[in-house]
Amino acid sequence: MSSDPALTTTSYAILGLLSVRAWSTYELAQQMDRSLGRIWPRARSKIYEEPKKLVRLGLARAERQLVGRRPRTVYAITEEGRERLVAWLHEPGEGPVLECEQLLQVFFAESASPAATLATLRAARAWAVERNQGNLAAARDYQSGAGPFPERAAQLLLVGRFLTDYYRLVAEWAGWAADVVAQWPEELRDATVDAEQFAETVRRADWNPD
Repeated sequence: MSSDPALTTTSYAILGLLSVRAWSTYELAQQMDRSLGRIWPRARSKIYEEPKKLVRLGLARAERQLVGRRPRTVYAITEEGRERLVAWLHEPGEGPVLECEQLLQVFFAESASPAATLATLRAARAWAVERNQGNLAAARDYQSGAGPFPERAAQLLLVGRFLTDYYRLVAEWAGWAADVVAQWPEELRDATVDAEQFAETVRRADWNPD
């Protein structure tokens, strides 16, 4: 949650990247693709306007540079920006917001055919497998000492573990759900629910980390 109405979580995401080092907007976009975009994709659409806003607020500074004959603008965090970032990091953030079009399609599966729902579930599993390939490659880079910003490995481990477990959850759920849907009749209203599967779902929901 933002501590300033002028700043959003996306503002702090960009500010956080600037706290690591100075970047051009092109380099920031690359970071979106390889890391931050996996946990805060909204930042991608703001990648060219957000740094300019941070400069207007005095939280970042812009410097024009020449790369050969091509000009570029490089953004760096200011001391005030670093102080604002630290203040935000000391506030408990909001919990995850689940946004999944495929899950929404499964929710309304009675208006589709079982074949269409199976295709959706296969796509969900394929998405998880594909995303995890990049996740695994990054994990192996850090394990071998070849990952970028090795001084940040401790916190990257925590985020990487979350993404690893999340992709695995989606893949395993999609596989289980596909097995269930494969038993559905053409008319979903005629389907019966396996009592043991319902009981297992209740057992899985009845957990307490304390």
